[in-house]
Amino acid sequence: MSVKLIIKTGCTLPRLAAEQGDFEDWIRRELSDAAGWRVVNVTAGEELPPPADCAGAVITGSPAMVSERAPWSEATAAWLRAAHAAKVPLLGICYGHQLLADALGGEVGYHPHGPEVGSVEVERLAEAAADPLLGELPVRFSAHVIHWQTVLRLPPGAERLAGNAFEPHQAFRPGSAWGVQFHPEFDQPAMRRYLELLHDRLSAAGRDPQALLAGVRPTPEAAGLLARFAALLPAPAA
Repeated sequence: MSVKLIIKTGCTLPRLAAEQGDFEDWIRRELSDAAGWRVVNVTAGEELPPPADCAGAVITGSPAMVSERAPWSEATAAWLRAAHAAKVPLLGICYGHQLLADALGGEVGYHPHGPEVGSVEVERLAEAAADPLLGELPVRFSAHVIHWQTVLRLPPGAERLAGNAFEPHQAFRPGSAWGVQFHPEFDQPAMRRYLELLHDRLSAAGRDPQALLAGVRPTPEAAGLLARFAALLPAPAA
């Protein structure tokens, strides 16, 4: 059996979830074969199947912090190490990106310059030109972001694939796995609602929510990564 997983590591803001759905709903919307994916909520104690039974996995974002080292997060990190060793294709998003880096020997912590929020420009590096997931992206593309923590140091042997002036580790690849700090599953309404609901917290962090709202823009190239990742997974056994 080859299971395709969405590993749910947290929930979006409650009001946003009530209005627009949650991370797994947005991820499924962008996948080319949404019905074939199984959601496992690791924060609720749901068990992940053995890596040998998995065709691939997407690891969601989360309001949690990797550095808090919650038991469910540490258990998921151990599973990611085993899945990576078994060459299971993995795609970590935001928290998933950071957890993947931490699990494989990198370092994660708070960004020294505070949160990165809104629609930002990301540069695809020359090293990603032949990458099967990011290689088709333009050299510069827009993406939605919201994160306080960051990958401070990549895992040994990982290749940096994308970045920008604020966040050098927007994407990286260690073997059969990819991590993206940005959110390919966010659409414009979701990004706008984050900015509205977190207005006070962002203001306290020195960000201008109104300016960020005015800068929200479409991110079709980033969104396309999810369908491309699905297309890279092995076909089900006959």
